[in-house]
Amino acid sequence: MARRGPTLGGMRPFLTTHTGSLPRPPDLTQLLKDRLTGFELAAESTRRPPPDLADFPDLDSVMPPRSAALRYAFSAVCTGKVEPKDPQAVKTDILTLTTAATTAGAENLFMSAASPGVVAFFIPDRHYGNHEAYLAAIAEAMRPEYRAIVEAGITLQLDCPDLAMAGSRFKTVAEFRRFAAANVEALNHALQGLPPERLRVHICWGNYEGPHTRDVELKDIVDIVLGANVAGLSLEACNPRHAHEWRVFEDVKLPDDRYLVPGVIDSTNNFVEHPDLVAERLLNYSRLVGAERVMAGSDCGFGTFAGVSNVAPSVVWAKFQSMAEGARRAKQRAHQPAGAH
Repeated sequence: MARRGPTLGGMRPFLTTHTGSLPRPPDLTQLLKDRLTGFELAAESTRRPPPDLADFPDLDSVMPPRSAALRYAFSAVCTGKVEPKDPQAVKTDILTLTTAATTAGAENLFMSAASPGVVAFFIPDRHYGNHEAYLAAIAEAMRPEYRAIVEAGITLQLDCPDLAMAGSRFKTVAEFRRFAAANVEALNHALQGLPPERLRVHICWGNYEGPHTRDVELKDIVDIVLGANVAGLSLEACNPRHAHEWRVFEDVKLPDDRYLVPGVIDSTNNFVEHPDLVAERLLNYSRLVGAERVMAGSDCGFGTFAGVSNVAPSVVWAKFQSMAEGARRAKQRAHQPAGAH
């Protein structure tokens, strides 16, 4: 549960949210469900490690071994027609969320769902034989889930790491831009008819501790990302490789009907950010686009891969407490006269 992105006219400065992936206890991990047909495990890994990790082979000596829980994420393949597997599953999830929200007295909710592009990126096609056809099939299969979430009055977050993370695997920025544009087109098709103010996308560069020296820069993709028919843009914005990119919005005008959700707490380490640093990060964005169009978020999820976490659960909650306090301080400072302390 988190604050949702309402119409811009009704947004208060510096609401707080996250990317929807929180630490999971073991019993919850066992309840995870498959959403689509047509996928199965491969006999061996189908994915290469991120190129930046390969550039630094001695990283293996200091990084923890990859958990067996990652095997599905990196070993699944498409071997059949992609269709919704259980249309009732999303309704069950919606009911679970709204029931919990009622119990907790919460009103503003969001749910996340995979974008067509990220499914196609992580799960290689061995059935359609054509990337465009594969992408279109996923978009059609995900459309009912997207619509069900929005029609339940819940803001839908589309998880789109394919629009940033995938860039490191292309030889040129131009080639990646064509790939990303096709993914945005498929996403817009799947979202057709849904109100943009109930939609946001999340982009990131992989949510892993590593050099990230091959990451595509935000300035090279921001126009394509803003082509998605959504109101909100959640982006990885505080890790050491991308923390400076708030300056992109000095040169790129954020459309009037959009808002930003910059990550102000890191999801890959156990440092608890100081509230003043959180406030500073939020104010960097608000000076460029306005406080009412900036919402505090996390860089990415704290439980991206089921059963695997880089951050201790107690530290996660401490980070969120710091984020909330930092947002409060940012709001206070945003209303101070120039030169006041």
